[in-house]
Amino acid sequence: MPTPRLIIIGLDCMEPSLVFEQWREDLPNLSRLMAQGMYGRMESSIPAITVPAWSCMMTGRDPGELGIYGFRNRRDRDYHSMAISDGRAVKFPRLWDILGEAGWSVAVLSVPGTSPPYAVNGSLLSCFLTPSTEVPFTYPPELGDQIKAWMPDFMMDVPNFRSDEKDRILGNLYSLCDQRFTLAEKLINRDQPDFLMLVDMGVDRLHHAFWKPMDPRHPQYEADSPFATAIHDYYVHVDKRVGELLTHCDDETAVLVVSDHGAQPLMGGICINEWLIAQGYLTLKESPDQVIPLDQAAVDWGQTQVWGAGGYYARIFFNVKGREPEGTVAMADYDALRQELTEKLKTLTDPSGNPLPIKVFKPQDIYQKVRGRAPDLIVYFDDLAWRSVGSVGLNSLYAVENDTGPDDANHAPFGLAIFHDPAQPQNGRVMESAQLYDVLPTLLRRYGITPPDGLRGNVWE
Repeated sequence: MPTPRLIIIGLDCMEPSLVFEQWREDLPNLSRLMAQGMYGRMESSIPAITVPAWSCMMTGRDPGELGIYGFRNRRDRDYHSMAISDGRAVKFPRLWDILGEAGWSVAVLSVPGTSPPYAVNGSLLSCFLTPSTEVPFTYPPELGDQIKAWMPDFMMDVPNFRSDEKDRILGNLYSLCDQRFTLAEKLINRDQPDFLMLVDMGVDRLHHAFWKPMDPRHPQYEADSPFATAIHDYYVHVDKRVGELLTHCDDETAVLVVSDHGAQPLMGGICINEWLIAQGYLTLKESPDQVIPLDQAAVDWGQTQVWGAGGYYARIFFNVKGREPEGTVAMADYDALRQELTEKLKTLTDPSGNPLPIKVFKPQDIYQKVRGRAPDLIVYFDDLAWRSVGSVGLNSLYAVENDTGPDDANHAPFGLAIFHDPAQPQNGRVMESAQLYDVLPTLLRRYGITPPDGLRGNVWE
């Protein structure tokens, strides 16, 4: 039997147009997998964000079922209760849990949603949400000691990647990537797992730090920058590491290369709370004299109907009577207010007055179930090309920069999938209508494992 039987190489945020079109000739290992197997753009979750997208992919459940709507989620109905959701929020078995139950030995490396680490039938290295290697970061714990012995400077993530320290960030990116791939090689050789999955977060950090010098479409394009080829060169390096990793696998190993979402130039920010103030939905007791987060502002909750949160997309929350502490919106008026806001949001323009494509989602319409404290509305500005800015005190409906630090790129709704199963070669077939939710049912079908009930997604035929 091949070792491993299945390997998944996760490349967070890798952009399909760069791999499939722009740089395919420079990526021989990915290109070979594409030519042997099948490949295509893969629609992400809504929202198209690392947390929850990887957990959606690995459980076959949508964000509503998981109750995870982004990195930060409301803990309760208080107005300032947003907190990071770690792996303990995921209540469904993931691919490696199901394979482990079926007797497979597994090695899981840095998949988002695995911090803190937990017991698996094999080994697990927790994800970038782990603060450092000074806290438990592996299962079993002794794996952490071995990793430190192999790599004394082992990194959980690139620190402070939204900053102007570009040379330092770039060096950190290569270290992070090399550590993940080298660790995967060591564990394949040492443990011979049936299944191995790694995720490199470096691609995501790379896009946020270096998209401006690469892309003339960016409104702040940096021509003649010394970092003009940073993204291209990193993609080439990742391709090289993919090829090297596969030399440690058997010829019969099935290979899935996948990204959770794509990337695109950040065109600007829509200041969602400034807009809500201007429209009369959100009231401050006093206007701040500097830019501050909403949770530091003096909000008059007794006169506020709606507030928003920033990020890759806008989360709109209603101040509902009997639900929020100082609710003002009667449940009888709830649906009408949602419709009113939806219509008004769709009239937003860019700073030049041109129409801006706006998608407004109701969680109950797009999810199989809605658990936890979901936003009342989810808003995409121009398919995520514009991000949501939650701060107040900007005195503008538009922002040029991200309010959480320097940022060149925003997410895009489609990631990529390249799947080569030597037992079932596809000879370069282009996949149509693939979704992130398809990964789990497809792989379970491939290995004859009965899937859990209620999965969202289809089998790639």
